[in-house]
Amino acid sequence: MAADSSRSKATVFVGGLDHAVTQQTLYHAFLPFGDIVEVNLPKPEAPSSSDPHRGFGYVEFESAGDAVDAIDNMDRSELYGQVIKVAAAKPQKDASEGLGSKTAIWEQEGWIAKHAVSEEDRQAAQQAPDASEDGPMDPMQGLEGLDEAGPKPA
Repeated sequence: MAADSSRSKATVFVGGLDHAVTQQTLYHAFLPFGDIVEVNLPKPEAPSSSDPHRGFGYVEFESAGDAVDAIDNMDRSELYGQVIKVAAAKPQKDASEGLGSKTAIWEQEGWIAKHAVSEEDRQAAQQAPDASEDGPMDPMQGLEGLDEAGPKPA
């Protein structure tokens, strides 16, 4: 069995699919470029959805070279009247990371490390004079005399 990283190099992402496209349709559309290991059309997350898939899929080839050929030949081609996007598949992220995550983004460690506000920053912000107490600043303030044409009087 090949390592996951080499498998992902042989997998292409196919987006913009018409709902009439099936795994078999994709299989036959991409077969000319090489031996296919697997075709995957992710199902909609909502069980009540009548859509057969989410409008994209993955085609995994035996070799990475075949995947490159498929991308070169099939990207922006038409399938069932839809212009499809074909690109190298990005490696699957950890389930606890990114958009497919079941964890709220602010609970993920990477996000916390990047966006956390230290206690001293929070205190400094609270001690800063609050501009809103003086009422809103007049956006026209300080513009007197700017609407006069010609040189400024000496």
